[in-house]
Amino acid sequence: MPAAEADRPVVLVTGAGGAAAVTLIEALADDYAVAAADLDPLAVGLYLVPGERRGLLPRGADPAFVDELIALARRVGATLVIPTVDVELAAVAQARGRFAEHGMTVLVEQPETLRLCLDKHLLMRHCAAVVRVPRTVLWDEQATPEQVEDLGLPFIIKPRQGAGGRGFAVLHSISELDAVPRDGTNILQEHLPGEEFSVDVLGRPEGGAPVAAVPRRRDKVDSGIAVAGRTVADPELVAAGRAVAERIGVVGVVNVQLRRAADGTPALLEVNPRFPGTMSLTRAAGIDMPRLAARAALGETLPPRLDFAEVAVVRHWADVVVPVADYPFAPGRSS
Repeated sequence: MPAAEADRPVVLVTGAGGAAAVTLIEALADDYAVAAADLDPLAVGLYLVPGERRGLLPRGADPAFVDELIALARRVGATLVIPTVDVELAAVAQARGRFAEHGMTVLVEQPETLRLCLDKHLLMRHCAAVVRVPRTVLWDEQATPEQVEDLGLPFIIKPRQGAGGRGFAVLHSISELDAVPRDGTNILQEHLPGEEFSVDVLGRPEGGAPVAAVPRRRDKVDSGIAVAGRTVADPELVAAGRAVAERIGVVGVVNVQLRRAADGTPALLEVNPRFPGTMSLTRAAGIDMPRLAARAALGETLPPRLDFAEVAVVRHWADVVVPVADYPFAPGRSS
């Protein structure tokens, strides 16, 4: 291994099959020796790093996940660990002290920030003081007909917890709620008719005012993945993203989802407390959040504020050619 490579800090990125991890691996490769992990031996990000810096892990919900992640991080000599999968975040955050015992920093939000982000009802209540939030009703035994009627028609139902749009629906009649258990696992919200935006926000390890907020518009989506979009230099969107991030105590990178209400005001939908899969657009706009966040986590001081340019990106698939000796399904190798 060249001396320059040997002297670089090692950064371990999990969820190597996801777009967020691939962007991180590519962004950090110039400054760090990047290691990658996933539960799938065919995860593309594994093949963007040398074989000795690859590893397989159990699912994030597995009780052994943290133990195996620490073991892998020790094996590759990681100084910084960055989880990119939702189900991994809370476990890694809770184990921050265990990683520190081995001289490792984890780039993950604090447990209280994660608690707010992963519970949409709590998030709405917590952020209502700093940003417009949709009128929201927790669908439990205490919900009244008057509260539901106040939402107007149509209105939204979605799980209180969860990601990826599972369980989301637009309801056009209150009677459609008759078959929905009133167990507090869903929230009802007013329907917001305007454009939706994602705001990538870079916080700082000590908390306080974020360093940067970059609104993005998704112009074309394929199978749930944005394949075309642009950054939007809208002061109102920037201010809303910054306000939400500061309110919930962001210390790394999060993605704030906003949609315009009928009067055009940006309203909060949710916060994804991790690097998003479309981070490449924010990097192209001049804010290299992966590199900045990694440097800050390892002790560098971030500038007070960074601004971005308006750019547009059209994404495409890329092939990674893998030596047959590395391929898990090569003849003579078990799958």
